[in-house]
Amino acid sequence: MMPIPYGYKIEKGKAVIDEVQAEQVRMIYKGYLSGLAYVAAAEAAGLTLLHPGVKKMLQNKRYLGDKYYPAIIDQETFDRAEAERIKRQRRLGRVFADKPVEECKPATKFTMPKAGKIFIDPFKQAEYIYSLIESEVEV
Repeated sequence: MMPIPYGYKIEKGKAVIDEVQAEQVRMIYKGYLSGLAYVAAAEAAGLTLLHPGVKKMLQNKRYLGDKYYPAIIDQETFDRAEAERIKRQRRLGRVFADKPVEECKPATKFTMPKAGKIFIDPFKQAEYIYSLIESEVEV
């Protein structure tokens, strides 16, 4: 079960807006859009949150409303906050290209030469035998 987003409460099986918390959510958006950093925007709204928590809150589309959650903010506010987030990331040089996904090919062929040494200690013998195994990936 997913946690209930801040700003909502459940009454009789339905999500309803918790007006005190919802106003804090709106204040975070307003503070962020006025130029405050994530944590400072949360503090201005009376909340003690860490950077990632505020970022998640600003990116939470449930605040726009859906089939279960009523809207706390409007689309324009959400879009402006997202545009501001991207602008700040670019200004700080924190925009990174997606890393290419490397295809993982498992080893499909194994070879091993004859063991040339024999150890009394079975753990050393096993370590030696395993060190002789060579694997290849067939393309």
